[in-house]
Amino acid sequence: MSNITHPPAANVMPTSNGGVSRIEQGFEVMIFASRWIQAPLYAGLIVAELLYAYKFLTELGEMVYHLGTLTETVFMLGILSLIDITMVANLLTMVVIGGYATFVSKLDLEGHRDRPDWLSHVDPGTIKVKLAASLIGISSIHLLKAFVNVSNVSTEHIKWQILIHMTFLGSAILLAYTDKLMQRDRKH
Repeated sequence: MSNITHPPAANVMPTSNGGVSRIEQGFEVMIFASRWIQAPLYAGLIVAELLYAYKFLTELGEMVYHLGTLTETVFMLGILSLIDITMVANLLTMVVIGGYATFVSKLDLEGHRDRPDWLSHVDPGTIKVKLAASLIGISSIHLLKAFVNVSNVSTEHIKWQILIHMTFLGSAILLAYTDKLMQRDRKH
């Protein structure tokens, strides 16, 4: 160990006691506190999820009311719509919980019996991969709806849906691979 002292970094303004200036410290506190600006955004997503729950119940009610007159195809399309709404709601939940826990504040759920398993290893990379997987699921449902209703959907529309689905799939594979490489690099 050498006794050589290094000059303070250029961005640190030393004070008489060798610490960081109050201005810089105040600015850093303000930057860190700015994460709370995202909290209303997550609250808005919770409202959107409530609206999705209302939409789900409305569509389910319509299906129950018209059950006797629905053809098998229309009934299946209704079920696929309910699955689609549920998957989007799952996506919203994942974004709200994962985003809040990653970017705003830790969730104090250690002893909670309903704590999701994935929350223990959530980070921005994991959230991106999970979001991509959710988008693939949602895209799959839309594609299946087009296939079930093929007589009423143009070939061009189905081609675009397949292209979009393949784009989501390729993106998810690349995101997962990139996340795997980053995890490997962190371990070394």
